[in-house]
Amino acid sequence: MPAVSRGAIRDPSRWAQQGLLLLNATLTVRDSAAGSHQGKGWERFTDAAVQALSREREGIVFLLWGNYARQKGAGVDRSRHLVLESAHPSPLSARGFFGCRHFSKANAYLESKGRAPIDW
Repeated sequence: MPAVSRGAIRDPSRWAQQGLLLLNATLTVRDSAAGSHQGKGWERFTDAAVQALSREREGIVFLLWGNYARQKGAGVDRSRHLVLESAHPSPLSARGFFGCRHFSKANAYLESKGRAPIDW
C-alpha cells in the first residue's frame, strides 16, 4: 500500500472484510495535488457504482461526507437505504463532522436489519 498522510487509515482491509466499501469520486490523484485527476472519467465510473449499489442492493448505509459526496448520493433510493450526510472530516471542515454520530447511527441501522455492526 502506498504511503499515506499522518493519521490516515493505512490498511482498511479489516473494514472491507466486514462489508464496508470506501469510495471516493475520483480514484487516483497525483501526489500532493488534491483533485488533480478530476474530470478524467473516474466520476462516471463511481457514479455508476453508486447507482448500481442503490438499485441492486437493499439496506446499504451511505455516508456522504462533504458537498461532492452529497451530490454523488443524490440518486440513492432513500426509501431502501440509510443516507447520512455531514461536512467532510478533513481538517478544513471537521467541525461540521464532529458530533454527527454517523458510526453509531450506521451500526444501529445495520442491527435493525439483522446485520452485524461495523467494528470501527
